[in-house]
Amino acid sequence: MSIMIHPTAIVDDGAEIGDGTNIWHWAHICSGAKIGKNCSFGQNVFVGNRVVVGNNVRVQNNVSIYDDVTLEDDIFCGPSMVFTNVINPRSHVPRKNEYRPTLVRRGASIGANATIVCGYVIGLYAFIGAGSVVTRDVPDFALVVGNPARRMGWVCQCGVRLPGEVGEAVCSECGCRYRITEQMCIPVDG
Repeated sequence: MSIMIHPTAIVDDGAEIGDGTNIWHWAHICSGAKIGKNCSFGQNVFVGNRVVVGNNVRVQNNVSIYDDVTLEDDIFCGPSMVFTNVINPRSHVPRKNEYRPTLVRRGASIGANATIVCGYVIGLYAFIGAGSVVTRDVPDFALVVGNPARRMGWVCQCGVRLPGEVGEAVCSECGCRYRITEQMCIPVDG
């Protein structure tokens, strides 16, 4: 395997990039970034210094991943979505010592043009709808949409919306089973 870096991309010295990763047109990966294996960074992506990216992460065009964001394995970041890292930015007030960390847990998907306000956790296999604005923690397997993003249901690990709100649910696509309460969705099969 090898790393593919498009000639127009900028990868600063010191950036750690795993085997099989592709970095496309006009992307910029800063020197402190740590990127896993088999990732893809689309056109015009920015990855800050204090960013950690797991394996098999897909970052679509025009995405900005600022300092103190951690993406676990198998994350999908849709086109033009953005992470923030300061809760109350002002041009004339330096706030680099006030960055709030954001964690996106394994398997989560974030739709196009979504905004993830800093300081929150997006749960395992959660699904953030296109254009949503996340202003609080998102539970594992939650489907959230809107501004501010609110839970509208639950999704299977495979990404299909689960039927029902409380009780046991079976995914119509892959057959995985889940136990659902008003606050959480837990895989039954492990």
